[in-house]
Amino acid sequence: MSHDTTAINKLMDKFDGHHSVWLFGYGSLIFKADFPYIERRPALIRDWSRRFWQGSHDHRGTAAAPGRVTTLIPQAGAICEGMAYLVTPEEFAHLDYREKNGYLRLSTDILFEDGSSVEGLVYIATADNAAFLGHAPELDIARQIASSSGPSGHNSDYLLDLAAALRSLGKDDAHVFEIERHLKRLLKDRQ
Repeated sequence: MSHDTTAINKLMDKFDGHHSVWLFGYGSLIFKADFPYIERRPALIRDWSRRFWQGSHDHRGTAAAPGRVTTLIPQAGAICEGMAYLVTPEEFAHLDYREKNGYLRLSTDILFEDGSSVEGLVYIATADNAAFLGHAPELDIARQIASSSGPSGHNSDYLLDLAAALRSLGKDDAHVFEIERHLKRLLKDRQ
């Protein structure tokens, strides 16, 4: 699959005719909602783990030196906590462009803190997209993040903002926080 998934996502018609749709965010969508929304609520999805395994050629890196951003990896029994947004379908043109670097719109069950749930959407970059980087040790991921930058800014800002947003929600993510620990040490050593 190519880097640009915009055309593929336009074919996703599961929610056509709906006045609003819940969107689950687990990466930059937690801390950077650059779109109008009707409601925002902490939420989670099951059987997925957040991982810095997706390359960023268009936001936090370049084609020659991609950054690393989050995607979701299937993992039975796992819980990924994030933020859900109730949006109108008109927002998907913007979101499809924002998430065009390998991410596909997929249907998922979104669970809220009050115990209720709803079927909604999530953008996931699967292993078959051209920008997928895959597993690496957290220290190696931190090194790549420390040296990457793109049109949306430094890759390190993405990681640090995500870690801060998770903490503000009272959520723990060992993968994110371990990369953050390594990144802070690397950035301190550069000073």
